[in-house]
Amino acid sequence: MFRKTLGASALTIGLAASASAQDAPDLVTVVTSDQPQVQLMSMVLTMQAVEQGQSVHMLLCGAGGDLALTDAPESATAPQPPRDASPQGLMTAMIEQGVTVEVCAIYLPGRGEDESVLIEGVGVAQPPAMAGAMLGEGTTVWSF
Repeated sequence: MFRKTLGASALTIGLAASASAQDAPDLVTVVTSDQPQVQLMSMVLTMQAVEQGQSVHMLLCGAGGDLALTDAPESATAPQPPRDASPQGLMTAMIEQGVTVEVCAIYLPGRGEDESVLIEGVGVAQPPAMAGAMLGEGTTVWSF
């Protein structure tokens, strides 16, 4: 009986992921680094993909999730050379261009907070949909 229940749950999760994979983006960018330069470069390269016509979904986990906070660390908001851009600034520009940006489903509960601490336009990823996006045929996944 346990095996049947487990199988049904796995099937339900698999179907949800498969349904999401049909509308999968061209690119999923996953940002977990706490390094400001890595965070900025992830945004620069992702912005280049957007400018080249790619549909993009961004997932922020761990220290990468801090980019989405209204009270983000200075490392996320401080301008960096050579163009005085910040990781959060470029991410916000991409949101304005229609890029979907979400924090990991466990990011906010791990902080003991809710969505009210996120900047406008950032949501919370749902694991089945995120897995579907990452598994999409032709989807490229970049991890920083």
